[in-house]
Amino acid sequence: MKIGIIGAGNIGGNLTRRLTALGHDVAVANSRGPQTLTDLAKETGATPVTAEEAARDAEIVVVTVPLKAVPDLPSGILDGAADGMVVIDTNNYYPQQRDGRIAAIEDEGLTESRWVERGLGHPVVKAFNGTYAQDILDRPLPAGDPGRIALPVAGDDAAAKAKVRALIDQLGFDTVDAGGVDDSWRQQPGTPVYGLRAGVEAVTEALAAASPRRPEEFRGLVPPHQPR
Repeated sequence: MKIGIIGAGNIGGNLTRRLTALGHDVAVANSRGPQTLTDLAKETGATPVTAEEAARDAEIVVVTVPLKAVPDLPSGILDGAADGMVVIDTNNYYPQQRDGRIAAIEDEGLTESRWVERGLGHPVVKAFNGTYAQDILDRPLPAGDPGRIALPVAGDDAAAKAKVRALIDQLGFDTVDAGGVDDSWRQQPGTPVYGLRAGVEAVTEALAAASPRRPEEFRGLVPPHQPR
């Protein structure tokens, strides 16, 4: 497949390495421009492009940038993609650590991926958000291996989710259907499944055990009242 990756950090870089090794045609972009991706391109054979070009003709686009950067992505960033293109959202909301307080998530109760959908203007499938980046390189195993790690995958479109799950299987991991995007809070930071290295049964149990209340360390701080 032709796959576009927007974001070349730990997750984006390692997905570029694995997907090119599997024979996919990968275009990769970051915020600093394709000239900064020459080493990754030489290593993998991926094509370094601008963010505006990453989705061109792509069947799958991976958006793997800091959550706070989603609104700053270029307008029309998904224009020119193949018909039926699927967007994978790997993002997490770290309000105290990185992103600042996002009112729509905190006050409206949007899941992180629903907020990303709003910013992109396109449905997403949430995956890889709780995966250790190094595991993408180090822990793939054949289907049926008892040590194979399972990843939760959430999305509203059954066909899109099936496409993502098939790709993850090809990468060497099992998957668990985590429901729709409104259910994706079950795999957000601070939940039992976040960062869990386990098989299908344990991941399924962890998703079921999740609480909708966001842990304190992953909640945005309310600005102190300023007297008039």
